[in-house]
Amino acid sequence: MKREFKLDFLGRDLVVETGELAKQTNGSVLVRYGDTVVLSVCVMGKTPVSQDFFPLQVLYQEKLYSVGKIPGGFIKREGRPTDSATLAARLIDRPIRPMFDENLRNEIQVVNTVLSVDQDNSPEMAALFGTSLALGISDIPFDGPVAGVMVGMDENGEFIINPTATQTEVSPLALTVAGTKDAICMVEAGSKELSEKQMLEALMFAHENIQTLCEFQERIIAEIGKEKVVLEPAIIDPEVDKEVREYATEDMLKAIQIKEKLEKYAKIDEVKKTTIEHFTAIYEGAEDFDKKMRDVEKTVNLIEGSEVRRLIIEKHIRPDGRKMDEIRPLFADVDLLPRTHGSGLFSRGETQVLATTTLGPLSDHQILDGLGIEDEKRFMLHYNFPAFSVGEIGRYGSPGRREIGHGALGERALLQVIPSEEEFPYTIRVVSEVLESNGSSSQATICSGCLSLMAAGVPIKAPVAGIAMGLISNGKKYTILTDIQGLEDHMGDMDFKVAGTREGITALQMDIKIKGVTKAILKEALEEARKARMKILDVMEARIAEPRKELSKYAPKVVTFTIDPDKIKDVIGKGGDMITKIILEASGVKSVNDKDAVKVDLEDDGRVVIYHTSQEIIDKTRAMIEDVIKEVEVGKVYTGKVTKVEDFGCFVELWPGCEGLVHVSQLDYKRVEKPSDMFRVGDEMIVKSQGYDNRGRLNLSRKEALPKPVKPEEKKETPEE
Repeated sequence: MKREFKLDFLGRDLVVETGELAKQTNGSVLVRYGDTVVLSVCVMGKTPVSQDFFPLQVLYQEKLYSVGKIPGGFIKREGRPTDSATLAARLIDRPIRPMFDENLRNEIQVVNTVLSVDQDNSPEMAALFGTSLALGISDIPFDGPVAGVMVGMDENGEFIINPTATQTEVSPLALTVAGTKDAICMVEAGSKELSEKQMLEALMFAHENIQTLCEFQERIIAEIGKEKVVLEPAIIDPEVDKEVREYATEDMLKAIQIKEKLEKYAKIDEVKKTTIEHFTAIYEGAEDFDKKMRDVEKTVNLIEGSEVRRLIIEKHIRPDGRKMDEIRPLFADVDLLPRTHGSGLFSRGETQVLATTTLGPLSDHQILDGLGIEDEKRFMLHYNFPAFSVGEIGRYGSPGRREIGHGALGERALLQVIPSEEEFPYTIRVVSEVLESNGSSSQATICSGCLSLMAAGVPIKAPVAGIAMGLISNGKKYTILTDIQGLEDHMGDMDFKVAGTREGITALQMDIKIKGVTKAILKEALEEARKARMKILDVMEARIAEPRKELSKYAPKVVTFTIDPDKIKDVIGKGGDMITKIILEASGVKSVNDKDAVKVDLEDDGRVVIYHTSQEIIDKTRAMIEDVIKEVEVGKVYTGKVTKVEDFGCFVELWPGCEGLVHVSQLDYKRVEKPSDMFRVGDEMIVKSQGYDNRGRLNLSRKEALPKPVKPEEKKETPEE
């Protein structure tokens, strides 16, 4: 039976329909937000799986018909998810994952299908709302609801909930917040150097409106929600728990406090292995041997986490001995790679990232085949995380969700300081290679990426650095950690990443494993992150204080000038023949695809951008383009070159792209029977412009460029001596 629920959310209708579509799922809702329509469904497997982790999969399926597009390429159907779809799926996954019971081991799939997109009403926020509600009305155990909003800012500094496409374009803030009715549980932001105070106010403003959406879901769930499946609690035998803790706790505590990462992890694994072997011998032959050994393994894993947390909260001792606000040793360097356009290395403890910057013509921009308004971008950051960075063997192939997500965070942080296309007409690609990792390689990527941009001579507005903050809480007390390492991230309750300049924040990302964080925690974390960011910027600026004034000799030089937009077609020529001729002649190459060929970008507004490593070739290209667009002045005399000789006259090229006809009657004052008797192809000819005829053809005259012959009767008599 179809049911419909409606909410006026800040002047826009949010409509939920259920009971009609996808009825064989555990939960299904159709969310209409303006003209945006998303179908959200959830399905749970019938039996638990054996893996020792929660098997949740969240999908966000972009259908190009939703924006009236046909997919590009040869295969005219949607293929692998775009980066934006992958990021949207992560955006939904992160706030809902902590809301499931830790004992749940049944596979759960959440599928969001985007059916219609109104650019003023976010399909991502509709999908997050639909996901939470589909789970809420289903029989799947879920401790929601959760909801999310986007926050922008107008020219007066006022916050806007779910800004329109036009408002987003000019907003200095792009903030996405998800949370429950009681607390914030996920943050994703990019901003033009907003202060910590402004960011905190934006977060709290977002949460006020999230509460409204959660209350709307609660009303629907109360009315149509199914009874939840009851899970059998995974109870560890108290006797086993006691025996394992007595045997392994002291050794685990010593292993945790080893400073070197690989040695620490090796010792922790050794303690676990020794403990399992010890109790295997003790319990061997017992009737419930398998159950006891599962309890042993669970308990020894719990010891690791509980001891890390106890040390930090009760003793204020971190696994590597640092103070709560202490950053690991920092190192920054540039120019490691001689042939790249820019390179930077940044290390923080055992996390090390090498970044490179490559500059290319604007035509090298990335084409986006997605649901958004933007169809291209000129600044890209790609993040690579090889298995060797953590001393492991791994599979290598296409980037996964984590690599795409970390790359997007780094790109967002640096994008805020990238110069405009008018200021710096280049496509810019930064590539991050993680060489070592022990926590927060994404923030090290931002630091190394910034170093490489400055080394490449990209005139960024200010240096950017990033730091990862952590949280350990026992429900009563909490401790904020600066610069979390891998173990603290794995065992902690929050991963709070903040990037920015000395003036303010450029990017923010928060994920938590608990149900939410309060305003007090956010305020303290933001302030401690600001202090850490200043220290990191000190180290970076000591190595390179500002962008270099000159580009690498291997980077393409650039010249930009403007011509009459109506002349663009003349520069391109019929079928591109004129621009091809210019590129080949100016570069001295045989193909426009040759690596040494000059690059020419022609914009619709009349801008011409020329790129090459040789200034001489750039100047030659510009001169040839200016020749093509040069106007012929009526009555002016030019020296041209004969390109074709016909019985009716000669065709003469004044400059590349400008050719006119000297009619046989205009070749000389005396009658010319055959033009070929006077001229051959390649001969120079002085001509005078007679302008264009009504068909747009240029008429030239050699006769009028010559001195007029004197008639005999006009000759003066020479006086006698």
